[in-house]
Amino acid sequence: MSGTELFATFLGSVALLLWGVRMVRTGMMRAFGATLRRVIATRTRTRMSAFFAGLGVTGILQSSTATALLLASFAGRGLIALPLALAVMLGADVGSSNAAQIFSFDIKWLWALLMAFGVFAFISSQADKARGVARISIGLGCMLLALWHLAAAAAPLKESQAIRSMLTGLAGEPILGFLVAAAITWLVHSSLSVVLLVMSLAAAHVLPQPLALALVLGANVGGAIAPLLSLSGSPPAARRVPLGNLAMRACLAIPLLFAVTPLAAWLAYIDPDPGRVTINFHTTFNLVVAAVFLPLVYFVASFAERIMPDRPETADLGQPRHLDPNVLDTPSEALACAMRETLHLGDRVADMLRQALVVIETSDIKLMRDVEKQDDAVDRVYEAIKLYLVKVSKEGLSDEESRRYLEILTFTTNLEHIGDIIDKNLMELAAKKIKHRYAFSPEGLAEIRSFHARIMDNMRLSYNVFATRDVALARRLLAEKAAMRAAELSASDSHFARLREGRPESIETSSIHLDIIRDLKRINGHLTSVAYPILEVTGELHDSRLREPNAEPVIATDKPVTLR
Repeated sequence: MSGTELFATFLGSVALLLWGVRMVRTGMMRAFGATLRRVIATRTRTRMSAFFAGLGVTGILQSSTATALLLASFAGRGLIALPLALAVMLGADVGSSNAAQIFSFDIKWLWALLMAFGVFAFISSQADKARGVARISIGLGCMLLALWHLAAAAAPLKESQAIRSMLTGLAGEPILGFLVAAAITWLVHSSLSVVLLVMSLAAAHVLPQPLALALVLGANVGGAIAPLLSLSGSPPAARRVPLGNLAMRACLAIPLLFAVTPLAAWLAYIDPDPGRVTINFHTTFNLVVAAVFLPLVYFVASFAERIMPDRPETADLGQPRHLDPNVLDTPSEALACAMRETLHLGDRVADMLRQALVVIETSDIKLMRDVEKQDDAVDRVYEAIKLYLVKVSKEGLSDEESRRYLEILTFTTNLEHIGDIIDKNLMELAAKKIKHRYAFSPEGLAEIRSFHARIMDNMRLSYNVFATRDVALARRLLAEKAAMRAAELSASDSHFARLREGRPESIETSSIHLDIIRDLKRINGHLTSVAYPILEVTGELHDSRLREPNAEPVIATDKPVTLR
């Protein structure tokens, strides 16, 4: 191969290897993600059970980084104790090395069978689990094909005198090789990929054996750095898991870095093949780390807690609670998280609307300012949900998941609009009432209270419709929209009657009164919109609200409308 072709083949093979690892991970999470999380949550009663749970999960998942992120999420929510999470990570590191052992054997010829099975399985099924298994098969095929091409591309490199001189010189600088491998592993977020790459180069006699071992140590430490930096914005409880894992790996990797030359000679007695020496060293290193630190996980946990103590708790209303980034590979679970956060956002908006009536009734300036601050928190949570949904949409969504995605996004947007109406409209009207010291007539205030109570009932109903997607509840909610139009007309008629009587309070507060009723009706319109997509799917809606020519006109009443 020419130099350009060799470089292109090498670069493409590395990219294919990384993509194959990602395909296996995403396929596994989509097909068995809930099961894997349940195993971690329920099989971690003791240090040994936690260790074997991590070994099994990561042996299947082929990514200790993914396991670290999953454990960090559990630890951040208090679902697993830190010492047990560290025991799971020790097992995860061994599981990742076992996966590397499997790929080190001469099974590259299986790539064609795995790819063929995966493609046919993917296009012949619409089920999420079946497609997840197909992704796993395709990913494994990609990894084996990448290793085959890497071996072919690495063979000519050993004949290059320039490459030999450069790598021989680098062999005397194991620290530099260690740092380079750690940086590359952090960049690609896959220690397995880097170790397999080093194995391929060592097997082709491109890398001096001591340098290959230094690179393996760097890949192990870099694999622990990646999840720690990925969780930089997470609570301390979540970041302690990757911090403890990094500390355990680094404590052994750094001393071993100065003994790679004798270690390479000793391991060569077991198997002289340079590729096998590299993989055996990777496995041995992780086994030694597990043997040394499994009895010390409580000490390491205490160390991590001292290094990274809890932050003083502050009630940040704008901080989302349910948007778990570790389930983004499983759209159905991620959409469930977004739905829970949307309902939590709805509770905040409901509190704002409830307090808005208190401000209107009592002219409480302090409470009015609190309501305005709450709208800022609502805006931040809305932005967080929206960005989370954007990440979910980047994964392949089924038709049903796409519909749910759109429903969540639409309802979240409507809740944000309701918050703006409360802040920008109702609170401005309350401020105007406070400034001029206006007071509603007893009848006018009773109408506002009644209208407000009806909106609150519809708000609760809309949340139930959103959560359950129940057609009967959706019909009932949409029927309330017509009833609210009739209630608005009735309230306006009563108000104009008081104006005709010359009631001073009604005359002073006329514009405020009518605007409050109008804004509450606008809020109701945003709430009832959640019913439309549900009724549309079931064919419950007419194509147009216009009546047919020559049809009898419909007289507005406060009775519920009848849907088709």
